[in-house]
Amino acid sequence: MASVLPYGRFTHAVVRGIPETFGKVEDEKNNRVENGETAMDLAKAQRQFGVLTGALRQKVGLQLIEIPADPELPESWRIEDVAVIQGDTALITRPFKQQRRSETEAVRRVMSELNLTVVEMGAEEGGSAGATLEGSDVLFTGREFFVGISSHTNYRGAEVLADTFRDFAVSTVPVCGGARLKNICSMGGPDTIIISNSDGAKKTLRMMEQLTDHHYEVLTVPEGAAANCVYVRGPSKVDYLLHPPTEECPESVPVSEQWSLGYFIKQYFLYPRYCAFGKYIAIRIYSYPLTYSTFCCYSLNLKWIKLLFFSPIYTH
Repeated sequence: MASVLPYGRFTHAVVRGIPETFGKVEDEKNNRVENGETAMDLAKAQRQFGVLTGALRQKVGLQLIEIPADPELPESWRIEDVAVIQGDTALITRPFKQQRRSETEAVRRVMSELNLTVVEMGAEEGGSAGATLEGSDVLFTGREFFVGISSHTNYRGAEVLADTFRDFAVSTVPVCGGARLKNICSMGGPDTIIISNSDGAKKTLRMMEQLTDHHYEVLTVPEGAAANCVYVRGPSKVDYLLHPPTEECPESVPVSEQWSLGYFIKQYFLYPRYCAFGKYIAIRIYSYPLTYSTFCCYSLNLKWIKLLFFSPIYTH
């Protein structure tokens, strides 16, 4: 059973480099093809990844653990998908795509080196047979987990997560209006959920409200990409809300700025013109957005530490 720990201060971030094969996927016959989701620019992704890591170190003050890029794993920058961490426990997930499952090996080693209790979802057979779970479908609010049921995550995967983190309520919700749960909502602060204004996102939110015993403030943003933010409780007792810049989401940024004034959150515009959060990378970010993976807590040297997974994301 995982030890209970709601939001703590972040001290570390885990990221994974952008491989030369970024933007490539494999078809059913394991032939490498261009990713049809969007045209991807490797140089732009790597440049924005550098912006992200620099901001995490220099602006937010986190210690970075960077796993090297692997050209054999073109989607491995989506590091948030392969582990969910809370307290002193790391659950190594099982991504939906078979070719992505070897991404877990490097992350598992890092979790072990940090002296976390590592829980495996297991082989295809046994108690977790058929389970798929990706971290971009897992939202931890500091009080409970919401797991989005999507094309990447199924009910059996949610059951494995619930069995791992038994001290927290785990609720499943349909992912409506987006490919993954964190495409349509994210945490914007303590007990605050940022959500897209789309009809699908509103449907998912209504389900979340019906299932929870807690009250959350809701910040609705006009543009869908703006819902993918990263709330960071920095080590220097300063809170940060990492979100897309005005150039990416001109209607939504003023909304988040106004909200942050009431919560004393220091806004740090992580990405200049082409960076924002949202669509695809090891943690995620718009325009190549390097969005975040999952944030989790673990114990190290008798001190609670917050671990933040970052995945870059690519957008037009």
